[in-house]
Amino acid sequence: QVQPVESGGGLVQAGDSMRLSCAASGRLFSTYAMGWFRQAPGQEREFVAGIGWIARETDYADDVKDRFTISRDNAKNTVYLQMVSLKPEDTRVYYCAARPRSIRYQIREYNSWGKGTRVTVSS
Repeated sequence: QVQPVESGGGLVQAGDSMRLSCAASGRLFSTYAMGWFRQAPGQEREFVAGIGWIARETDYADDVKDRFTISRDNAKNTVYLQMVSLKPEDTRVYYCAARPRSIRYQIREYNSWGKGTRVTVSS
């Protein structure tokens, strides 16, 4: 099983960039799809971006697809979420999740989750 751990969150200003990292333990990392989700207080956790075990398979939520880029480095067991042109509405706790093989979009389809990293974008 792959266990994710997020890092890289913090406070930035609108228009800034930030890169989140997700380091995952486990020998099977290269066979897992990884997803980034985010959640605001009182709201449901939502899909942000995903990358399949074949790295050319990527997908994004509509409101981030022109600003966020997901990538993976299997040699480092790490997934990244590069975020540019950040907006105050991107303020959320960001979670990394893992599941075998291909991207899925529902929370219940991921079987391992990190504890989250907070991103705050000030206006």
